[in-house]
Amino acid sequence: MHELSVCIALMQQVERIAQEHDAGRVDRIVLQLGPLSGVEAPLLEHAWPLACTGTLAEAAELLIEAAPVKVECTQCGAVSEVVPNRLLCASCGDFRTRLLSGDEMLLASLELSRMKTQAVQQQCV
Repeated sequence: MHELSVCIALMQQVERIAQEHDAGRVDRIVLQLGPLSGVEAPLLEHAWPLACTGTLAEAAELLIEAAPVKVECTQCGAVSEVVPNRLLCASCGDFRTRLLSGDEMLLASLELSRMKTQAVQQQCV
């Protein structure tokens, strides 16, 4: 399963950031996932418990936000939000576009705790 290896790599990044901030645990992880990323959100959610067992993020809430697909037209310069299987310029209808977003998986933010009463927020954009 491809998503398990993605989760393991994500967990390594999360633990590195948590250690840099002397966190005792990770409370929340927010990912931005584009529909063209090649990663399926339901499979990622299913694999997540396997990857985080025994780590600082074992009890963390995993939130996956959908990132929009955006293209820039190489003919008229317009930036459009489009559906994944139709990357046409919404302004002029041309097919010659450049993908700006929608193929990414980004660690958007972490909510870390040093102790039970003290929380630290880390933005990762």
